[in-house]
Amino acid sequence: MQSIHTVYTGLNKLQHLNCNVQNVLTIGCVGQTRCRSNKHYKPEFKKLRSQKVTTRYVLKVDLPDYEKDKMDSEDYSPEKLRTRYKEKGIQPTRPWIERSTFINNTGSLIEPYVPPEGDGKISPISTAGAKQKIELLKKKKETWQAIRKIRQNEEEFELYPEFITKAQDIYLKAHTTMVKLKTKKIFFNMLQKKLMWQEMVHNIDSKTLRWSFIKSIEPPRVVHARVTDVITQDNLFAQITVRFHTKQTLSVFDRFGRLIFGSDVIAKDVLEYVVFEKHIVNQYGMWRIHGKIIPDWMPPKEPAPVTHLLNVEAETVTAIEAQPDESKSKIVLPDA
Repeated sequence: MQSIHTVYTGLNKLQHLNCNVQNVLTIGCVGQTRCRSNKHYKPEFKKLRSQKVTTRYVLKVDLPDYEKDKMDSEDYSPEKLRTRYKEKGIQPTRPWIERSTFINNTGSLIEPYVPPEGDGKISPISTAGAKQKIELLKKKKETWQAIRKIRQNEEEFELYPEFITKAQDIYLKAHTTMVKLKTKKIFFNMLQKKLMWQEMVHNIDSKTLRWSFIKSIEPPRVVHARVTDVITQDNLFAQITVRFHTKQTLSVFDRFGRLIFGSDVIAKDVLEYVVFEKHIVNQYGMWRIHGKIIPDWMPPKEPAPVTHLLNVEAETVTAIEAQPDESKSKIVLPDA
């Protein structure tokens, strides 16, 4: 027992000595100091502090039972529920709702139109032209059913001449704006999906386009129409395929100003099948270009040559050789 008492006494003295040393180091002078006790610096709130931790004086809070309130909400009227929640001072429980999403396009073509082979070249009097007319008559039933469904949502919808005029106007404005590439926002508003923007603007960086519309060889006409629903049966989208047979000019110049495709003078006949789409259940919906159908039988386009650095000397020599003999002496080669 005496040894244990000696150990405790030594520990207390050591603790007291350690406290004195710390106070001397912090105060900077040697003298009698008092160790910091475990008492609070405001003893008048001792009772209140004890009530915080003592289980005897803990305040009991009635937590709301949300599951019970949810079950009871089916039996109560909205007025009783409002009064009950107001008495408790809590917000009414709400069912979990996912974040709402807005779908503004279908993302693909609905039963894409298959153009008859040789369209725009075969006369309707020939045998092949007569077969085309018969096939189109068979598919017209579904087209007119789709147009009837569009009219159920839009009473003032008319194919001719209102829609056709609007479709041709959108077609011309989209191509004119694409050539300028200055009003991207207006151009994007004419297209139904972002992918269409990427397809039309693809690989025209650092190039100059010149496009002009001369005339329509045949008046544009509707050849295909479909209506489909997305996710729900009430969310309807309409797609109408319009056939454009026009005469146009197109020329593409590289970053050095050299012609790499087309011509400004020679006009060509262009046959296109452009798909327009609209969210018909949306009162603010509008017709936009959704895609373009390229037939399998259409011949591939000529690839444009890839240009690299401008070789001024080689091009000047070529120009000299192309000149007659009299003018060769007048051409001076530029300094390297």
